[in-house]
Amino acid sequence: MLYNMKELLAVADKNNFAVPAFNISSYAMFNGIMDISEKMNAPAIIEIHPNELKHIGTDVIEAFKSRAVQSKIPVCIHLDHGASFENVMTAIRAGFTSVMMDASSLPYEENVKITKKVVEAAHAAISYTTVEDADDQRMMQDPSDRKEWHYAPSFLAGDVSVEGELGNVGSIDENSGKVTEGMHFTDPEEAVSFIRETGVDCLAIGIGTSHGLYPKGFVPHIQIDRLKAIRKAIKDAGLDTKLVLHGGSGNPKEELTEASKNGVTKINISSDIKKAYYSKMKEVLQDDKLREPNAIEPACILEMQKVAADRIKWFGADNKASLYR
Repeated sequence: MLYNMKELLAVADKNNFAVPAFNISSYAMFNGIMDISEKMNAPAIIEIHPNELKHIGTDVIEAFKSRAVQSKIPVCIHLDHGASFENVMTAIRAGFTSVMMDASSLPYEENVKITKKVVEAAHAAISYTTVEDADDQRMMQDPSDRKEWHYAPSFLAGDVSVEGELGNVGSIDENSGKVTEGMHFTDPEEAVSFIRETGVDCLAIGIGTSHGLYPKGFVPHIQIDRLKAIRKAIKDAGLDTKLVLHGGSGNPKEELTEASKNGVTKINISSDIKKAYYSKMKEVLQDDKLREPNAIEPACILEMQKVAADRIKWFGADNKASLYR
C-alpha cells in the first residue's frame, strides 16, 4: 500500500507511535527493510537523500513503488533533506510520495519562502514552467500573473506531502568526533508561525539530536519538555502538522521511545543501519574468494535488519500496519 507522509503519520499520531524512516542507498537495502517491516507488520518509510538518489538513480523508484503498492504494509517513499527546488522536483518526477525541503540553515524568512514554494508545487504535483496559451487547461487562474513563471500540472503524481525543518539538528564530524554545527532548538510559537506561513504537512524540529554517530562518551539528550510544548502550541493553534525527528541514530532507547509517545511520529535512522550493514560487509570480505553479491550481501542485510527490528519495536510501530486497513 503506497501512502504519502501526511496519510501515514496521521495514523501514527492518533495511536501514539512513530514510524521509523530508514535511509537506504541500494536495492538490496530497500528489499531488506521491506522484508523486516512486512515480517513485523509495521508501516515503513523508505527515505532517500539526494546524494543517495544520485548513486542509485531515479529509475529504480518505479521498482520501489511497485513493491510498495503490492505490499500488505503501508509504505511512503520520501526524499530526505532536499536542499533545493530542483532536488524536490527531481523526486516528484521520479515518483516519490513525499519530499523534504530543508532550508533550516537559512534565515527564517528565506526558509519560509522556499518551503512555501515547495508546498505549492508538491501539493499540486506540478512542474515549474511557463504557460502562454490562454486556452491551455494548465493556465493559472490569476490573469495578472500569466507572463511569469507558473506552476502547472505535471500529471506525474498527486498530492505529494512536504516536510520542512525549523531549528537545526547538529552534525557530527566523524573524523574529529565533534559536533561541528551547533543545535538550534525549535521555538514553539515560531513553529506555529512557520506552519501557517508554509502549509507544511510535517515539521522536523530541533530538540537535541544530531546527524551521524555520536563520539564515544558523548551522551545526547532529547528535550522532551520542548517537544511537548511544540506539540501543544500546534494543537492549540488548530493545526495538524505532524512532528518528525532527525538524527535518531545513537540516541538512548528510552528517550526515543518517550519521544514517540509524545508527538514525534517519524524518526530518521540512517547511520545505525548503515554501520551494521557495512561493518558486516567488511568482515565478510575478509574472505577474498568471495565476489558474488548474493554470497556477500545476505549476512549484511541480516545485521541491518536486526537494528531495524529494534527501532521498529522502540518506536511502537510493530503490528501497527493493521491500523491502516
